[in-house]
Amino acid sequence: MTAPRWLLPLAGGGALIVLLPLVGLASRVPWSDWWPLVTSEAALTALSLSLRTASAATALALVGGIPIAFVLHELPSRWRALARAVVLIPLVLPPVVGGLALLFAFGRQGLAGDMFGSAVAFTTWAVVLAQTFVALPFVVAAIDAALAARSGRLEAVAATLGASRTRVLTTITLPALVPAIATGAVLAFARALGEFGATLTFAGSLEGVTRTAPLLIYLTRETDPGAAAALSLVLVLVAIIGVTVAYRPAKAVS
Repeated sequence: MTAPRWLLPLAGGGALIVLLPLVGLASRVPWSDWWPLVTSEAALTALSLSLRTASAATALALVGGIPIAFVLHELPSRWRALARAVVLIPLVLPPVVGGLALLFAFGRQGLAGDMFGSAVAFTTWAVVLAQTFVALPFVVAAIDAALAARSGRLEAVAATLGASRTRVLTTITLPALVPAIATGAVLAFARALGEFGATLTFAGSLEGVTRTAPLLIYLTRETDPGAAAALSLVLVLVAIIGVTVAYRPAKAVS
């Protein structure tokens, strides 16, 4: 398909909205000190915490998101849209609203506060929960879209041959969904790594406990904008790599 030429200036203007901030960020990085800044003790502690919590959040998002996507796919059409909207709502919620919702659910005075024995708010687990809250919809959306694009022909043939639902799921459907699952996982990890608002509201900013890289950037920008820009660039590079991997061309499987 050939796009009309009049779309080019509009595309260029849209691209500038994305590119100019990134160029502006790169222009503020003190390149001669970039490596010492991103390998300082505070930066490494925050990055290490971010990587560990984002990995845990991605695992939880996969454990919860894959079943949710299958259940959504099986729901009657009249309920599917509403259920999908509820599951995907963290994608559009203001971060502070998500943080407050988590606090009211899992905080000391929250709905499930007594269930956990000790409060999870303002602990490392609070960071993982906040990241999972915002990352899980990416897994659901990726797998839900892949399921909608499948014809179900192979599953139907296997069922007529006597295969159980579990066997069809594990031997046909899940293997065919590996590219979608991988895409959802990469996007979930990137989103968890960059989570800020809900984490700050629900987990606070305790060094080595809840102060992830985005929180360190926020605190550092007041005293050392160059260091904040240097650490921000690391997250930008990780995000670019993640999105590139997630949206690489993949062979469709029916």
